[in-house]
Amino acid sequence: MGGWGVRLGRPINLLSEMNRSFLSSYQWKIWCLAVALFGMTACQSAPARVESGNLEFLPRTITVVGKGDVSIPTTIAQVRLGVEIQGKTAQEVQQQVARRSQSVVELLKSRQVEKLETTGINLNPNYTYKDGKQTINGYSGINTVSFRIATEKSGPLLDEAIKAGATRIDGISFVASDEAIATAQQQAIEEAVGNAKTQADAALSALKVKSKEVIGIQINAANPPQPLNMPMPTAAVQEKIQANSDTPVVGGEQKVQQAVTLQIRY
Repeated sequence: MGGWGVRLGRPINLLSEMNRSFLSSYQWKIWCLAVALFGMTACQSAPARVESGNLEFLPRTITVVGKGDVSIPTTIAQVRLGVEIQGKTAQEVQQQVARRSQSVVELLKSRQVEKLETTGINLNPNYTYKDGKQTINGYSGINTVSFRIATEKSGPLLDEAIKAGATRIDGISFVASDEAIATAQQQAIEEAVGNAKTQADAALSALKVKSKEVIGIQINAANPPQPLNMPMPTAAVQEKIQANSDTPVVGGEQKVQQAVTLQIRY
């Protein structure tokens, strides 16, 4: 029994030492983890304190968008007209359309119009319906052109085109010259900048602060000015043109718009 007691006592003492060693290792790991977490927190809080302290040194700015509008007279007329003929056979209709169209084109070239081009050629059968059956009773042919000319010359030219053989006026629109539009865009930018500064001054004055300097500017993309469209002449108006009446044409004005964004320090 005594031998067994000696042998049993040694394992019991070994287990106790192992437990103490395990607890010591565990406590050491906990302590290291606590130190690491403390260090990470300190590292993260330091920049936060620095950033908070620097807020007062950040530039104070206001951003405003100004708009400028400039109206300019339209000096160019964009005209669309043509020849439309109806007849019994396709060949007959096409020949008449070609003959009249040639006369109109020669007239337009002699008047030195700009950007003359054919915009449509059509030849279609006309049908009648009877007792559920479709029957061709003739043909319709159309040839249309477009061109540009000075607005003050467009009225007399329309009269001449009708006399030369044109049978339809599909529409007329008005635009300013490219040079006038470019100049108006520069003026609109200046107006937009002034408008933006006026807005900024009003806002800052209400806040009892003053503007110091412009630190950013952006000229926003603007849509190109759209042509002014004139309604297509009615049948009665076209009859007057064919009856040698003078055709008055008034172009009107075209609006050019620009927008500018300013960033101002105060």
